[in-house]
Amino acid sequence: MTEPLRLGIAGLGTVGAGVVKIIRQKAALLEARSGRPISISAVSARNRVKDRGVPLDSYAWEDDPVALAKRDDVDVFVELMGGSDGPAKAATEAALRAGKDVVTANKALLAHHGQALAEAAEKAGAVLRFEAAVAGGIPVVKALTEGLAGNDITRVMGVMNGTCNYILTRMESAGLTYEQAFAEADGLGYLEADPNLDVGGIDAGHKLSLLAAIAFGTQVAFDAVELEGIGRISIEDIRQAADMGYKVKLLGVCQMTGRGLEQRMSPCLVPATSPLGQLEGGTNMVVIEGDQVGQVVLRGPGAGEGPTASAVLGDVIDIARGTRVSTFGQPAASLELAKPAQTATPAPYYLRLILLDKPGALAKVAAALGEAGVSINRMRQRSHDQNTAPVLIVTHKTTRAALDNALAAMVGTKVVEGEPVALRIEQV
Repeated sequence: MTEPLRLGIAGLGTVGAGVVKIIRQKAALLEARSGRPISISAVSARNRVKDRGVPLDSYAWEDDPVALAKRDDVDVFVELMGGSDGPAKAATEAALRAGKDVVTANKALLAHHGQALAEAAEKAGAVLRFEAAVAGGIPVVKALTEGLAGNDITRVMGVMNGTCNYILTRMESAGLTYEQAFAEADGLGYLEADPNLDVGGIDAGHKLSLLAAIAFGTQVAFDAVELEGIGRISIEDIRQAADMGYKVKLLGVCQMTGRGLEQRMSPCLVPATSPLGQLEGGTNMVVIEGDQVGQVVLRGPGAGEGPTASAVLGDVIDIARGTRVSTFGQPAASLELAKPAQTATPAPYYLRLILLDKPGALAKVAAALGEAGVSINRMRQRSHDQNTAPVLIVTHKTTRAALDNALAAMVGTKVVEGEPVALRIEQV
């Protein structure tokens, strides 16, 4: 009889309870697919008496996750607590020092400490797997580290935060303001305890930094990700984008260029007919472009008990089978410290600004763009009240630096009310 693979699970929230349920309900299937039984030795969480909808009395209990990580009857430490530091980091480090394999769903931990943890895993002869940390049930980490390992990756992009996609699609489908859609998402329990992790792009930026490390053989560099959230997107932007054949998405893009590594997480316009443009609700999508395979589109649920627990078990089964893959797809010592790109690849931009009703105002805006080297592709002035007039502009390809110079000059003309909105138009 093959010895079971024994798990210690730290964190019994939605995902942790989901993992326990799958192991209890599908024991025979997991054994058949992995070649050995998979069992739970011990668990840990902050509240021992909370009802989690699954029996836990057959497992040993540890109040301290570090103690759980060190137990002799734990082969794989499953970290589902969350947080970039604190108990999650301490327990993960303890498990690796003890030579135990680790499976985690903790994107923040890896975005901030991924290189050090990858090095610690290799030093101990252990593996650190994190499929559940990126895009929930979508097997994108496995696709990059294994299925597409024979490709030079040219670009990775995607919608990686289902809450933001829900808010933006609800704004469009129901005609809601950002504030109304935000409140609806909050009422449904979609938002993190700190909502800015979602709507500020931080959660998705963590995920993007991990995919960039795998795709381009670089050290994780979350601090180099350009972040912009969706808080300034108005229903007017949604409607105007649709009128021009685009959808607004919080889009992550990473690519290696001659200027360095680009990592951007920001609201963008994408063609409405593209796979990303057709993505609705809380679903995630990752698009990978490789020199041999062309374009691969992966779509699926980005969060939730079942999808995320499914990703955790995928990593556990790989370990049970004896699959040993470096954390980011190649030895940690070979990962380069990438130079961040100072300017993004040129692209067309959508601009929305409120023009004061003054003689020559439009000419001053056009002059500001021209002097910065930004050319206008098309422009539309909407009907206006007595004092202001909304103006919509789509530029030809330009750099963000040139556009920022133009926007600063516009504001300086005193003919623009408030701060203009600028959204990159990403070609998909």
